[in-house]
Amino acid sequence: METQLIRTFLVVARTRNFTTAAGELHLSQSTVTAQIQTLERTLDVRLFDRVPRGAHLTDAGRRLLPAADAVQDAEQRLRAAARADAVPGGVVAVAAGDTLCSLHLPEVIASLRGSHPGIGVHLRPAGTRAALDALLSGRADLALLLEDTVEHPDAHTEVLAREPLQFVGPPGHPLTTRDTPATWRELAAEDVYLHEEGCSYSDRIAAHLRATAAGDRLLTRLGSSEAVRNCVAAGLGISVLPRSAVHHALAAGTLRPVNGPAVDDVPVRLARHRTRFASPAVRVVAQALTDHFTAG
Repeated sequence: METQLIRTFLVVARTRNFTTAAGELHLSQSTVTAQIQTLERTLDVRLFDRVPRGAHLTDAGRRLLPAADAVQDAEQRLRAAARADAVPGGVVAVAAGDTLCSLHLPEVIASLRGSHPGIGVHLRPAGTRAALDALLSGRADLALLLEDTVEHPDAHTEVLAREPLQFVGPPGHPLTTRDTPATWRELAAEDVYLHEEGCSYSDRIAAHLRATAAGDRLLTRLGSSEAVRNCVAAGLGISVLPRSAVHHALAAGTLRPVNGPAVDDVPVRLARHRTRFASPAVRVVAQALTDHFTAG
């Protein structure tokens, strides 16, 4: 049995769509269909129910998923063993939020180009849920997460650093000129812009704000830190973001710090799949990320 058939099966199972899988595999849709049909004939079982909007795994297909994943993992281990003396190379996919992608990863990639020119890093900007899903499904080799906790049996995480959070407002906002810290009640009386739901530190701030008895001011969740910064800079409200995400805006004066309640720093976590084989290139990139954050 060709291992390419296994790979195609896994991609179709994840994407639930033959056309999407064909694009990811750089194959024609007819080739993907033929490979799945070949695998089904070989195993003498139907793997997918074809429906107008995609493809759904049959019960047999779901039963085969763990074994198919193990075959793909074994193939990667075999290839790595055969190239044990080779210089690490290949493309490593890293999923991370926009703040980490824009402020930290370019420096890591530039360093790797000098030390390991055979390794390419493909960035997948994504929120926490999407980044974790990419890691668990195999679309990403590593994930960087700004999260208080990550709870999934197949994800192993380690804390590389801790990122302070900073309350910010637009220039001229009354809270930016106070010496005494604003209370949660006072903050809840403002329009507040936070990162998307599912971001644990933003969810934590939102919970504090909703727990107060202050009115029904606007609480808006946006999908990127840049969008949050732009709304605050335009005078629409206040926010709290990782300090590294607002450092340049504070220096430029487009945002001003707000003296707010004490809040815990948010951990920067490097996540890996707990059982999937990590190639030499993946291990090099993981070490480069660790060195970058621990050196800071």
